[in-house]
Amino acid sequence: MTTITDTNRGSRSVVIPAGVMLQGDLSIPPNAKGIVVFAHGSGSSRLSTRNQRVAARLQGGGFATLLFDLLTADEETRDAATGHLRFDIPMLAERLAAATDWLASQPQTHALKAGYFGASTGAAAALVAAATRPEVRAVVSRGGRPDLAGPYLGRVHAPTLLIVGGDDGPVIGMNQSALGQLSAAVKDMVIVPGATHLFEEPGALEQVAELALDWFERHLAHATVAK
Repeated sequence: MTTITDTNRGSRSVVIPAGVMLQGDLSIPPNAKGIVVFAHGSGSSRLSTRNQRVAARLQGGGFATLLFDLLTADEETRDAATGHLRFDIPMLAERLAAATDWLASQPQTHALKAGYFGASTGAAAALVAAATRPEVRAVVSRGGRPDLAGPYLGRVHAPTLLIVGGDDGPVIGMNQSALGQLSAAVKDMVIVPGATHLFEEPGALEQVAELALDWFERHLAHATVAK
């Protein structure tokens, strides 16, 4: 199995206008097959080591990646005290959609087909955004809360993969229910045996990265660009 490194070499800092200005890290390998936009989970940021490690694997597989903060620094401070913004899925989805629009306006990325990788509550934001952006060609959820996407699940048509830890009991049920509600013709759920919610067990995150790379290789690299 390929080892994931923690390096993020080759990335550059970007600022994304989304009603507010959001910090991001953009990495574009030569001859990129597409771009994967990451939506981090509650209480996290673009500096999530788990997302950075998955992104490094995708970059090694030929995909560009964008990791960005869904909240500003001031919002993070307020959310740390109240916890209210991390569950504002409509707002987070709007910001993810704005980042997608921003990529489509940039000379280096406008021709790249887009996919989403969402974790925890970020997965709900990714699904809501995918429901409103038909140009998004594939979605992967890691330990996600797709139940928080509510009625938008029925509007998601992009191929969607739900990855859940085998020891993440309640979240397994949430994902099983969401899988049945997705309208995507291509959808799947994979349970990683022995993994908990954060996939901290040896080899668990590597499995997530390989599953994500395979999904994006099949459904993003070879997707037809939406008109």
